[in-house]
Amino acid sequence: MASRKNVLLIVVDQWRADFVPALGADFLKIPNLDRLCREGVTFRNHVTTAVPCGPARASLLTGLYLMNHRAVQNTVPLDARHTNLAKQLRLIGYDPALIGYTTTTPDPRSTGPKDPRFTTLGDLMDGFRSVGAFEPNMEGYFGWLAQKGFSLPARRADVWLPEGEDALPGATDRPSRVPKEFSDSAFFTERALTYLKGKGEKPWFLHLGYYRPHPPFVAAAPYHQMYRPEDMPAPIRAATPEAEAAGHPLLAHYLGAVRQASFFERAEGKAAEMDPAELAQMRATYAGMISEIDDCLGRVFDHLDATGQWEDTLIIFTSDHGEQLGDHHLLGKLGYFDESFRIPLVVKNPEAPEQAGRIEDAFSESVDVMPTILEWLGGATPRACDGRSLLEVLHGEKPADWRDHLTYEFDFRDLHYSTPESALGLNMDHCSLMAVQDARWKYVHFAGLPPLLFDLQADPNQFTNLAADPAHAAVLAEYAQKALTKRMRHAERTLTHFRATPHGLEERNF
Repeated sequence: MASRKNVLLIVVDQWRADFVPALGADFLKIPNLDRLCREGVTFRNHVTTAVPCGPARASLLTGLYLMNHRAVQNTVPLDARHTNLAKQLRLIGYDPALIGYTTTTPDPRSTGPKDPRFTTLGDLMDGFRSVGAFEPNMEGYFGWLAQKGFSLPARRADVWLPEGEDALPGATDRPSRVPKEFSDSAFFTERALTYLKGKGEKPWFLHLGYYRPHPPFVAAAPYHQMYRPEDMPAPIRAATPEAEAAGHPLLAHYLGAVRQASFFERAEGKAAEMDPAELAQMRATYAGMISEIDDCLGRVFDHLDATGQWEDTLIIFTSDHGEQLGDHHLLGKLGYFDESFRIPLVVKNPEAPEQAGRIEDAFSESVDVMPTILEWLGGATPRACDGRSLLEVLHGEKPADWRDHLTYEFDFRDLHYSTPESALGLNMDHCSLMAVQDARWKYVHFAGLPPLLFDLQADPNQFTNLAADPAHAAVLAEYAQKALTKRMRHAERTLTHFRATPHGLEERNF
């Protein structure tokens, strides 16, 4: 391998783990991700440690759990005192480029209340150099469309309406009004190729983000008809939304509150009211958007092949979070179900070709990505980081003290577009949950609502809550202790390894 070391971090949006062929999704035809899986390591048990977009990306790019970075929901600021992957890369001589977005709201103490960034869902995280921004308000993409000669509608989001004036809202069997050469996936890909072709011989780091398969669920032709609805896996759910809602108060709230309009332009009605045919078509459209991304990645991979950079480059493919896709009668990324939290992670490490094609079962979390990249480049993992490098695992040598369970969090306080806090009659600081999950049990602790306990062997789809069953009291206590131990061991520790002594400041190794 050449002396230069490049990193391509691919972060797609809303791609759930069971839509990866290497993990069983044989209905998908995505040859470029298949190639990455054949030449890299695919992680079977990988989760984001927080949802939705803003918290998930904060954890991915700071290496911190939600409990520590506290950007607990979209639009909630990220504390400026936290370092992140981009800032750490700059310390070792890299100029971290970013295409896409990070959904980061700035620290209000570092600016003023009239800062325009407080009128948007999010902006770019400090430290990255944008070479193809989507945020704020997707202006970069819409400007690119106009420059390409595409006639923009007055309401910009109408570009994602189904084609045809007679199309019904939510008609995902029709293509979008934007052709594939003008899609947002094409935009990101063009920006990536422009950046890479300009780098010359210098080593590089590129965060390549894609908006898809994020809603609106409408695909450009020919991807809109690439998959048949009848070939899609059926949703996992109770017989009725009412039966599902009986499982927990938070679930009952979202079943009543989540609207189809958040997923299909101008659609009406509740997400829980979609019938099986509509869900099957939505899943086929979702798969089509995934295939479009795969074709776009093929163009990037072809460039790396043609320039001899494929063998020099650490390539990481992951998502910010998953998508319910009708499972448990839900759409979106929320709550405590696996569909929202389990995401793809594929890593091609050019320094470990002997591991190519392996499926790794070790429990991994999104906070592990930052320390993995830093260690591979010869940098140091910040003391505060909650994740740990996957390099040993990527070499087939799982450490003896590797984690034996997964944890993830969700905060459901009121926002301008969602009000579960008010609906449930809770205080803002009581609107949080933490899940502890291993191969057998899943425990969900709530700050202000009843807990959940699922036996994943007997009930893998999590319909039967055993938390109030006296026969499972010992299991409940054991996993509640695991949650408490996790919080204590990962309490903020940026400076806790320093000591003042009669001889001056000492720094302990950790």
